Amino acid sequence: MKIFGEYDVVVVGGGTSGVAAAVASARAGANTILIERFGALGGQMNVSGPPGFSFAHLWNNYGEQCLAGFVEETHHRLEKDGLAVPYPKPKDRHASSFVLVDPDWWGLMVFEMMTENGVNLLLHSLAVDVLKKGGSVTGVIVENTSGRMAVLGRVVIDCSGEGDIAMRAGAPYEQVSKDEYEIEPPSISFTMDGVDWDRVLQHMRESPEDVIFQRREMFLPPEEGIKFRKEYLKRVKSIDDMLLLGSISYRQLTRDLVARGELHPYGDLGFFFTPREGGKVQAIFQHSSQVPQCDTTDVRELTAGEVEARRQVVIAARAARKYIPGFENAYLTRITSYLRIRETRRIMGDYKITLDDVYESRKFEDVIGKSVMTMGGHHVANIDTLSQFPGKGGAKDGSFDLPYRILVPQKVENMLVAGKMVSTDRDCYLRFLPETMITGQAAGVAAAVCVKKAVTPRQLERDIKEVQDILVKQGAILFGTR
Repeated sequence: MKIFGEYDVVVVGGGTSGVAAAVASARAGANTILIERFGALGGQMNVSGPPGFSFAHLWNNYGEQCLAGFVEETHHRLEKDGLAVPYPKPKDRHASSFVLVDPDWWGLMVFEMMTENGVNLLLHSLAVDVLKKGGSVTGVIVENTSGRMAVLGRVVIDCSGEGDIAMRAGAPYEQVSKDEYEIEPPSISFTMDGVDWDRVLQHMRESPEDVIFQRREMFLPPEEGIKFRKEYLKRVKSIDDMLLLGSISYRQLTRDLVARGELHPYGDLGFFFTPREGGKVQAIFQHSSQVPQCDTTDVRELTAGEVEARRQVVIAARAARKYIPGFENAYLTRITSYLRIRETRRIMGDYKITLDDVYESRKFEDVIGKSVMTMGGHHVANIDTLSQFPGKGGAKDGSFDLPYRILVPQKVENMLVAGKMVSTDRDCYLRFLPETMITGQAAGVAAAVCVKKAVTPRQLERDIKEVQDILVKQGAILFGTR
């Protein structure tokens, strides 16, 4: 078999975790290659996204910043060019705060970062298998227009999103069965421009009962929600003042249209705000096209899901233009390239985060990052979109640590994983984009340190101080928060 090249660190998957891992590894001194099946980098941020919460949940409810590093660096780079909403004022920082960015410019920026940091790229190449010597991974096999070839590496990081490579290497994993559970639905997002934002605001002021400010009102009784909206809208002068809310939902309109057969029943006719160049704002509908009970690790179901999602986009886009005040002249400008997948495999590591870890704001000696996410909620393919809350249904006000051991898959050597497939219980899995970047950056640094010390990722568990020191130098927050 033809060998493409030999590297210190091989990163499989160029989504949010993969680009963070590649940059972090290269900055830590490793000769790094990033393999991506498409020609674009960014994954759920800009290719199958954007999700509106891509830069949300950076603070805990004490106002302490808990997530930084690659997350903060990429935000600030965009902010300097007017392509990201600034961080909220300190008094407004909490676990549900949104910091919106222009996702397409984020995708262009990460290409610049690859060049700046000397990351080798192998695009349009699908990793289809691993090379192993005994229980140790020694590289991956890729397929592309040039044929089949091997990419050799001293450490391989699986950032594929679905754990495809770790699974092929023999790592154990957990995955929900649709016979027992409702799988979180994959979705297609679409963007609309040509919105009359003054008309949107006028309608909200005149009929505050028709909308929901989703994140801020998720757990409020209806009457308190209306009161909150009225008070908030008194301070709103233009649509720019709505950006920190992240999103709005037309929940009653959705119910009415579904009842009349003018909207499919699998999502919510609401949208996230997205900043664009020149101070412009667009609407991104990310919960309006959702495929129920779709096991995306089955290629037949994945294919059928792509078809069904696009059928729903047509229905939802037409309904938005016809019935949302201010959208009368709106038009479709962008549809994401493929399904945004919420739930598949979780690769089991040497530690598995549990809901108790979340609720107790647990701290670990081998911390490589933090999260402030309120866990326990699951997306569903209906108009509520987020309605399953098993277990305790909420978290404390602080943050919980992400231990290094969740990145080290069981039964496999010379491999790390990052992104949404890291080792957690289902009810606290880390699929949100800030956490994927946090675990990606940590995996990249850890891989580089393994190469430097000539140890395996599992052997590195004995002492990860050097990893922590490098992460802190790269801007990560590991200590000092509640």
